[in-house]
Amino acid sequence: MLRLPGAPCVLRVTRRGAATLVTRGLVRVVEPGSHSRPLAAVRLRNSQRALFWGGRDSGSAAGGSGSSSGSQGNGDGKNGKSDDPQNREPAAAASDSAASTANTGGAASSEDTAIVPVSSQGIRKDTGPPFEPRLLALPLSRRPLFPGQQQLLHVTNPDVLKELSRLQEKGPMQIVGAFVRRSEEGAADARGDGYGQQEGEDIVGDPMEALHLVGTRARILHMAQFGRFSVEGVQMLLVGIDLIRLEKVLKVGPPLQVEVSKVQHVFEDSDSLKAHINETMHTIREIMKINPQFREHASVVNQGLERLERGDAAAIAHFAASLTTATGEELMAVLEAEQPLEKLRVALHLLKKELELSQLQAKIASQIEQKVSSTQREYMLREQLKAIKKELGEDKSDGTDALLEKFIGRLENKTVPKEAQSAIDHEIEKFRGLAKESQEYQTTRNYLDWLTELPWGVYSSEALSLQRAKTVLDRDHYGLADVKERILELIAVGKLRGTVQGKIICFVGPPGVGKTSIGRSIAEALGREFHRFSVGGLYDVAEIKGHRRTYVGAMPGKVIQCLKKTQTSNPLVLIDEVDKIGRGHQGDPASALLELLDPSQNYSFLDHYLDVPVDCSRVLFICTANVTDTIPGPLLDRMEVIRLSGYDLKEKIHIAQGYLVPSAMRECGLWPKESKDKASSASEDASEAATSSASSTTSSAEEDREKEAASLLPLPAQAKDAKITSEALEVLIRSYCREAGVRNLEKHIEKICRKLARKVVEHSENEAKEAKEDEASESSKKPSELVLQVKDSNLSDFVGKPVFISDRLYEGQLPPGTVTGLAWTAMGGSVLYIEATALPRPEGKSASPTLGVTGQLGSVMKESSQLAMLVARRQAATRAPDRANFFQEHDLHLHCPEGAVPKDGPSAGVTMVTSLLSLCLGRPVRQDLAMTGEVSLNGKVLAVGGIKEKTIAARRAGCRALVFPQANRRDFDELPDYLREGLEVHFAAEYDDVFAVAFSEAGAETPKEASSA
Repeated sequence: MLRLPGAPCVLRVTRRGAATLVTRGLVRVVEPGSHSRPLAAVRLRNSQRALFWGGRDSGSAAGGSGSSSGSQGNGDGKNGKSDDPQNREPAAAASDSAASTANTGGAASSEDTAIVPVSSQGIRKDTGPPFEPRLLALPLSRRPLFPGQQQLLHVTNPDVLKELSRLQEKGPMQIVGAFVRRSEEGAADARGDGYGQQEGEDIVGDPMEALHLVGTRARILHMAQFGRFSVEGVQMLLVGIDLIRLEKVLKVGPPLQVEVSKVQHVFEDSDSLKAHINETMHTIREIMKINPQFREHASVVNQGLERLERGDAAAIAHFAASLTTATGEELMAVLEAEQPLEKLRVALHLLKKELELSQLQAKIASQIEQKVSSTQREYMLREQLKAIKKELGEDKSDGTDALLEKFIGRLENKTVPKEAQSAIDHEIEKFRGLAKESQEYQTTRNYLDWLTELPWGVYSSEALSLQRAKTVLDRDHYGLADVKERILELIAVGKLRGTVQGKIICFVGPPGVGKTSIGRSIAEALGREFHRFSVGGLYDVAEIKGHRRTYVGAMPGKVIQCLKKTQTSNPLVLIDEVDKIGRGHQGDPASALLELLDPSQNYSFLDHYLDVPVDCSRVLFICTANVTDTIPGPLLDRMEVIRLSGYDLKEKIHIAQGYLVPSAMRECGLWPKESKDKASSASEDASEAATSSASSTTSSAEEDREKEAASLLPLPAQAKDAKITSEALEVLIRSYCREAGVRNLEKHIEKICRKLARKVVEHSENEAKEAKEDEASESSKKPSELVLQVKDSNLSDFVGKPVFISDRLYEGQLPPGTVTGLAWTAMGGSVLYIEATALPRPEGKSASPTLGVTGQLGSVMKESSQLAMLVARRQAATRAPDRANFFQEHDLHLHCPEGAVPKDGPSAGVTMVTSLLSLCLGRPVRQDLAMTGEVSLNGKVLAVGGIKEKTIAARRAGCRALVFPQANRRDFDELPDYLREGLEVHFAAEYDDVFAVAFSEAGAETPKEASSA
């Protein structure tokens, strides 16, 4: 509906040409007849009137009403004023009568009304308010505003608010331009709140590039202030009028002032256009049938369809696009299309996508609804079935009875403690009355599952045979006499008592010495189930004690999991890396282990999840650690510590020849697989008949698989000759693998075997290639020889250059002030050189003795150096009075080579004293001498640890004369004979004993003399 601005009027033209001007009237616009020229004549029915925008033509025809502009109406003319002459105001009637008299000279027939052309160009089409090229531009963030559509816009910028207030003061008609930001701008400033779009604070860069050039001229229908979350602004309701194009930016602002031009559409009438219009309208109706949102807004959609009955292609395209959920860029493609047919094509494409989306949404909703209805129907039927069975006395519940029978059946042949049985009975009674849909149903079921799965009173039969245990331990590990002896003692006590009581043993030693692997051998020797878990880095107490059942996903701790997995109450549990246990805000796991590893408490270990006591006193716990320094004292006190020192050269060669080399050769396919029956014959002879039978069956099955694999991949004959000589192994150990364990040695042997395997395969492929060439040329060549023997001479071809050239930093006689010491590390023993030097002190400098130390020494070694300085000064004053002032006349400095390696400990005391005395006296010490021991202020030599590791390090460095504290004689006597053989060992109680050996004139003794010593 339309209204003229200022003095709204309606032009009534009779058939005789008389015109009547009616004010404040609203009428409905009717399409022109098919015989009329477009916009040339409009035929009205009965008393309906037509309203046209006033312009130069219509103004002259309306009795000089002027070319004023109007605004869009608000419906179909029903604004509270009737078009009936009786209801019009007197002024309107008078004006109507005057206009009629002026134009026709008499009254007009009301039933004979019609509109005729008012100019040669015809009556113009509705174009909205007068066009103003200069507008206030408002950026939109997401969706464009289409002509004829309404949209909310939030404005918070103060400058823009001032400009809007100024427009409001100028008159009731406020016209603005709405332009959509481009994608990169819209993504940065899209801040919609769910009720409408929000205008950006400003535009980054050139507005001509930041905004789409095609926008919408809009009228502000309503403005209201709002304030939310400390943000104040104006909420506006915009209605689109027509399309405009951004031509020039007058002011960047904000506010943004632009110059625009109207976008003109070329109207056409073709079959293709009509087909697109019909398809568009049909698609809209199809979406309305499917999409619930379209059905909710059916009234709005129907009103829009009524407004589009006149067939305006551009309006239909805009209306269709506005109904979709397309992105702003896709909707802008509709606005920016110049031809109506192109607009319809783009809009139809968006509608088709919306239709597919609606169909998919409807399909998903249907599936979900069908599933929900099916579930509800099943529930109702089950409830009815339960009621029927209950009435018939045949109620078997919904699987609960089967579960209860399974739980009760698990407890047969088990000796359940009273407290655990009471908890099980209580949970079973509660479980009977729970519905399957109850949240507590699954929790109670899991709890009963854990309680009934535990091996209450179930113990595995123990093999208390010393001979079998010794065979198994010697088969799997070489050396480790202390460990084997302790296990044999445990078995002997168990045989006398009838059972092996649970113990807590802790193996402490450097990496790679077999701490973890020996645990499995001990379990086999005892005939117990084996379970291992690591606590390295563990920081949650719940990993040991379990979670409370109130938590989602709660479960017992690792010990209860172990009992469930092994199905025995007396397994062997190996707790690995106990020295690396962590501590977090969830508690201290080391403290949680106290209850578990305390023999006086673990008979009633209480897990948080089970909440019933569990007897762990029959469990044999074995812990492993590299050092004991990081193990808490109370925890260490509960364990029996057995130290595993590093392997020496002889032991490593034996381990490599007996275990590592054969295993690596077989794994790499160089040697045939060894029969398991042959490998385990010794242990099978000592085991029981049942165990032997099961092992034999398993071994035969594995042997069959090995034979099958061998038949598929035949082993080359040359591969059987692969060998690593003992000389090569000795060089490999001395120059490449000096660590205490054999893990690095195993890696190097595997590396050698892989290279040998590659040589075998390459040789076989070359032979096959040469054979084909010989067949082609009818000649024969002598096959090349394949050498698969690794010797010390070609070892570097397999493992590269040696890592360690020599253990000795000095070859030959040591310079004065340099002494060889012995140190212990977590990786084993090593030699530690102590170097001392002196510089003449400048004149005038203080005469007090000074000593500087370097080499990354710890606090204990720094204190030892100060103490060594005092002892050396007293020794020098006694033994060389003429050199007594040496320490006052020189600046002394003491250094330990390999400064990148931290060093600490008290065992270098005698070595530092000897180094300072050697420098003071100018006498070198014996070149084959190495010493260790702590020295007191009065010259007493105190005991140290790591005697075996230090002895191994001395032999490796070629030091045949050793000085140990007198208190360590027992430790040295316990060493194997092959380690003591050929060594000249002196035990010192005072430093005078050390001095006598270090500065003796005799030099190194013969091996015979050393052995007698």
